[in-house]
Amino acid sequence: MEFSSQTKKTVFYIIVAFFFSIAMRLVWVYHFSGYESFFHNGQFMINTNDGYYWAEGARDIVRGVVENPDAKEYLQKLHQPHDLSPTTSAAAVLTAFFVKLLPFSFETVIFYLPAFLSSLVVIPIILIAKKFDNLEMGLIAALLGSIAWSYYNRTMVGYYDTDMLNIVLPMLLLWSIIWAIDTNQDRYLLFTALDILAYRWWYPQSYSLEFAFFGLILAYTLVFDRKNTYNYKLMAIMLFAMMNLDAFVRLGVVVGVFVWFKKQELSLKALYGLLGVAFTAFLVSGGFDPIWGQLKNYVFRDTLSKADQGLGLHFFTVMQTVREAGKIPFETFANRISGHVVVFLISLVGYAFLLYKHRVMLFSLPLLGLGFLAYVGGLRFTIYAVPVLALGLAFLIVEIAKRLPTRKLQILFATAATLAALYPNYRHIDAYRVPTVFSAGEVRSLVELGGMANREDYVVAWWDYGYPIRYYADVKTLIDGGKHSGADNFPVSFILTHPQDVAAKMARLDVEFTEKTYDFIDKHKKAIEDKNITVFSTIEQMTKAYGFDDTNDFLDALQTDIKLPKKTRDVYLYLPYRMLQIYPTVALFSNIDLMTGKRKKRPFFYVTSRFQETPTQINLGNGIVLDKQDGMLSIGKNRMPLRRFVSAKYDSSMHYRVKEQMGSLKSPLTLIYLASYHTFVLLDEASYNSLYVQAALLDRYDKNYFEKVIDTPEVKILKLKI
Repeated sequence: MEFSSQTKKTVFYIIVAFFFSIAMRLVWVYHFSGYESFFHNGQFMINTNDGYYWAEGARDIVRGVVENPDAKEYLQKLHQPHDLSPTTSAAAVLTAFFVKLLPFSFETVIFYLPAFLSSLVVIPIILIAKKFDNLEMGLIAALLGSIAWSYYNRTMVGYYDTDMLNIVLPMLLLWSIIWAIDTNQDRYLLFTALDILAYRWWYPQSYSLEFAFFGLILAYTLVFDRKNTYNYKLMAIMLFAMMNLDAFVRLGVVVGVFVWFKKQELSLKALYGLLGVAFTAFLVSGGFDPIWGQLKNYVFRDTLSKADQGLGLHFFTVMQTVREAGKIPFETFANRISGHVVVFLISLVGYAFLLYKHRVMLFSLPLLGLGFLAYVGGLRFTIYAVPVLALGLAFLIVEIAKRLPTRKLQILFATAATLAALYPNYRHIDAYRVPTVFSAGEVRSLVELGGMANREDYVVAWWDYGYPIRYYADVKTLIDGGKHSGADNFPVSFILTHPQDVAAKMARLDVEFTEKTYDFIDKHKKAIEDKNITVFSTIEQMTKAYGFDDTNDFLDALQTDIKLPKKTRDVYLYLPYRMLQIYPTVALFSNIDLMTGKRKKRPFFYVTSRFQETPTQINLGNGIVLDKQDGMLSIGKNRMPLRRFVSAKYDSSMHYRVKEQMGSLKSPLTLIYLASYHTFVLLDEASYNSLYVQAALLDRYDKNYFEKVIDTPEVKILKLKI
């Protein structure tokens, strides 16, 4: 088969853009190739917490294949019940496939896979441009779109997450829709439906974008092309592909409908009926439910959540603390999409011009709209607008170049304009030196923990560390990057920020009640799905189990000698030094009256490594100054004594030495100097007496409740005795 010159040119441009995209992502590797703390098992570790979730599933799949090569149902035997390992998720399955296929280590695959898969976005970008006979536009857009600020951030090497295909698949969907509407060829009906199936398999939250594409096609048809039977076929097969049913069921329906379309010519009236059937099937299967759920999570969100039944407890929600779900300044918004505000504004002009010249590009509006949602709904969405506005900028560059008098000037202008647009994005790539999630030392501690703990044991840690702990130690956790509702977070926050005696009791209670909850859900799954039974939070279950109607009374009872549930497994507490910076955020989740939703007085907790010391004083910043001569502390215009001054450091033999100098018992504040970390902590009495501060920062753990099993400058791990 002999390929046309245009096809050869298309393939060449795709290859150039693809390897350019990968090369830019290797800049991070170049910068950190000598950082031993970023390596584990001879390979870079990944740099996103969520990546360890998919890595856990992929690891268990690979391990299951090795240990059970002949087992027909090995996927069900890969991990223990309730460990939340995603062995059936698309990212885990695809990763396991590549691990078995390629001659590289598991760590190598998960580190480099994002760079290669995300770079595939250049294919639909260039193929869309090919539809307009404008391959140069496609090349420019692919170069920019593949490395633009936010897209790079979420697809760089080590950013092992679903984002590595989350733009590739909708861009392929946009390509198939554009070609379908413009050519009316039957094959694009199937391409569109299959892409929806693949997109849903890869990213179950794709409902909203798929429905937006459908809605735009419907509007386009009603306004511009009402009598075109092809458009109704396209919409019907899309709805069948979008049903909220098992993927194989939808695949069978889609293939059956496509074969029917090929064999029989349907009248417009018959297609109206089919479209009605498809829409009904979409609604009845619950197709719209997840869309509303996403809107509530990201747009119509509140700070507090409240149970619908039972005690009606109020919990602090995590959405208000997640940066990607917050509003962002316009400059940040523009930079993340195009690299620079000027480039962004010019791209908007080019995009408007592109819409004017090629009406079919109206179908890119859902991607642009979702990207612009970032301005009010969170920065993570900006990646959706990146390739669309890259096409707009590229179109404007090519159109201006065409109007120049000579070929030489045209090439010179297009090259200069492209480099100018790429430059701020390259500068960002060069400066964006994010570290790995954990250091090599922290990982060694977790691997050591995995050697002493059983897979059924629990590790209590803040949700930021849940996925990595499960991956490296192969244990269970109470909360993680996906299981961190206010109800889930409250007990863990309580454990970390309260005195050791009540913290120990809560740790045992939450672990045992968590397992009981899983068993209850397994036993009553159908009734729960039908909403005939409500699953209450563990803290509400504890309250009722001990005979209280008020959770505050139950929490007070933890200070007494209450009878704890029977121990079914060991519990460990993971106390990393790095949690010091987020302690105030951790405390938010338990610093609330669960019965009323009223927030309690916020703890005073100030951390700084940027201080200035003179012979007479220590300036801690933000108007906080310690007078070294009389020990008085100044906070703004207020002057007070310290309750105590504590210094802690590792000596030359790596023994942790703590010295305490008492001051005035009337003072509410204590100053801790962590000399080995060159850090001061100014905190109130409640925070000072918390489990985290006492055990992690001062190495004072209550031997009646805990046993220290791992002790390093980076992390301390305790084992619960009760």
